[in-house]
Amino acid sequence: MAHIIVVGNEKGGSGKSTTCMHIATALVRMGHPVGVLDLDLRQKSTGRYIENRLAYVARSGLRLPTPEYLDLPEADTSRLLPGENPYDQRLSAAVAEFEKSCDFIIIDCPGSHTRLSQVAHSLADTLVTPLNDSFIDFDLLARLDPETGKVKGPSIYSEMVWSARQLRAQADLPPIDWIVLRNRLGAQQMHNKKKVGSALEELSKRIGFRVAPGFSERVIFRELFPRGLTLLDLKDTGVDQLNLSNIAARQELRDLMTELRLPGVQISF
Repeated sequence: MAHIIVVGNEKGGSGKSTTCMHIATALVRMGHPVGVLDLDLRQKSTGRYIENRLAYVARSGLRLPTPEYLDLPEADTSRLLPGENPYDQRLSAAVAEFEKSCDFIIIDCPGSHTRLSQVAHSLADTLVTPLNDSFIDFDLLARLDPETGKVKGPSIYSEMVWSARQLRAQADLPPIDWIVLRNRLGAQQMHNKKKVGSALEELSKRIGFRVAPGFSERVIFRELFPRGLTLLDLKDTGVDQLNLSNIAARQELRDLMTELRLPGVQISF
């Protein structure tokens, strides 16, 4: 069976699509067949990212390793079981199609609570939650005491992950490996940054996730999207000399891929 990586966060603007595309492209470049699903049926940012990549490849004539992308198939209402949700059928059909040929399936969830997102979390072998490094985004995971800064308890997203873990346990499936990525870290060690880090470490012990550094705030990520490119494609597109920011960003991606601890993956870029 394919290893399923779910990238989820119920807040928009956390870098989910950038994270999805870089993980997927890294895995493809290391020789693994990868399938990608985008469950944001309205915006489809990751789907657009791959569409931009295919258009760039067609224009440039370059051969860039690219993950396979599928839109969710429409539900076959004639085959729905009594009480079955049509969205469940659509997601199951897409996953089953990818499992025929893929080592990894990457699922990008929308920045809101939906039925599809809820089901996808229960399918996750690895859950990646990109989080902007602020207490506004931290509120997604936990409620804080405003006076002491201490964690009072899990918030709605953490409770959804807990429910997904229970469903997997009931189905006798391996537990979810949950990684929270601290995205868009500033270059300076600000007081607020340290406080967020301390709060995340405390919460990680209580509700069971690992904390990992993600991607820093860099202009390059906004420039790559229109062409569907990732950091690993720059040399193939004629960029012979990477600047220091790009080199640092590649190292961040290497660190992320190492931290994911995916089965059968040897980091080779």
